[in-house]
Amino acid sequence: MRPSPLIQPIVAGLIAAFVGFSSSFAVVLKGLAAVGASDAQAASGLTALALAMGAAGIVMSLWTRMPVSSAWSTPGAALLAATGATVDGFPAAAGAFVVVALLFIAAGLIRPFGRLVAAIPSPLANAMLAGVLFGLCLAPIRALIETPAPAAAIILAWLAVSRWKRLYATPAAAIVAVMAIALGGGGVREAVALAPGVEWASPVFNVAAMISLALPLFVVTMASQNLPGVAVLSAFGYRPAPGPLIAVTGVFSLMAAPFGGHAVNLSAITAALCAGEDASPDPARRWIAAVSCGGVYLAFGLLAGPVAHFVAASPILIETVAGLALLNAFAGALHSALADVKAREAALITFLVAASGVSFFGVGGAFWGLVAGGAILALTQASQRGAAPAPPAAPPSQAA
Repeated sequence: MRPSPLIQPIVAGLIAAFVGFSSSFAVVLKGLAAVGASDAQAASGLTALALAMGAAGIVMSLWTRMPVSSAWSTPGAALLAATGATVDGFPAAAGAFVVVALLFIAAGLIRPFGRLVAAIPSPLANAMLAGVLFGLCLAPIRALIETPAPAAAIILAWLAVSRWKRLYATPAAAIVAVMAIALGGGGVREAVALAPGVEWASPVFNVAAMISLALPLFVVTMASQNLPGVAVLSAFGYRPAPGPLIAVTGVFSLMAAPFGGHAVNLSAITAALCAGEDASPDPARRWIAAVSCGGVYLAFGLLAGPVAHFVAASPILIETVAGLALLNAFAGALHSALADVKAREAALITFLVAASGVSFFGVGGAFWGLVAGGAILALTQASQRGAAPAPPAAPPSQAA
């Protein structure tokens, strides 16, 4: 019996929302905590992001009648985790989030600006992304040392399910982590009693946060989220104008930023779930899946406070889930960074500096990795242009 024309895309949206939320909310909480958010502020950020990306997906899908899905920036959250707090703490991070939102709007509306962002060398952008993901991908190993039994259960669940259906491996690992925290008595009563809500972060703007957080967050999100999101839609035969969509994500990012939301962007993973044949055999109906996904995100937003409080009981287990969820992203970024032989040295320098966690003048390693890699790439290209062409081989001498 064939599914109903409406039921099938609605169910596809439900699955996409569950996968999108459960596979990466741990990364978001970790990132917000790293830049100075309290438990309540991290919960507020998660709530604001879930509500913003749900509303953004609904608006864009209804507007274009295409399955345009939105998401929070998972690589951006990993960047926050790797960068850490700057001067003025979380208010400065919130100020950086506001600037990032404005940059999204500008990139969407100002064509030369958008082309400039697209011109960032892909090997360097991917190398920076790999560098900021590296630390989180080590979390499962650290968890095996600190809490061997629950960590092993999480990893085994992930491995077992991934052999069957890779898409569901991270949600399965998240379920095992939740069970382990609950069995350990980790703040269950307090989490259930915690009411949902958002908390104003009073954004503060300073130069260190702009350079250390705002610029790398903008670059990482544009390169690894917005641009791939457009590419996924194109792969399924949908070709919306990307500029207005990126501008819309900027508007919703701006709404979430003062409450601790770091970035809302176009999605690649949930877009693939909503735009494929599993969502509907009729491409003209697949936008319903994206609207359904957005509606579920809105519901998840109301539960974000209890989720954040519950997770705080055992952050290492949630980091384990986050590390497993990011393995594919890390591998893909590192492969793309090193694929171009001519830019390989520059990409490697970018990766090493970004992964090192170094900080100069209050600016984190992700930015300095991009600077160092860019300098090496410029020197490499200059030396290649300046190299004299080899003289042609002399013809063989002929005997008289």
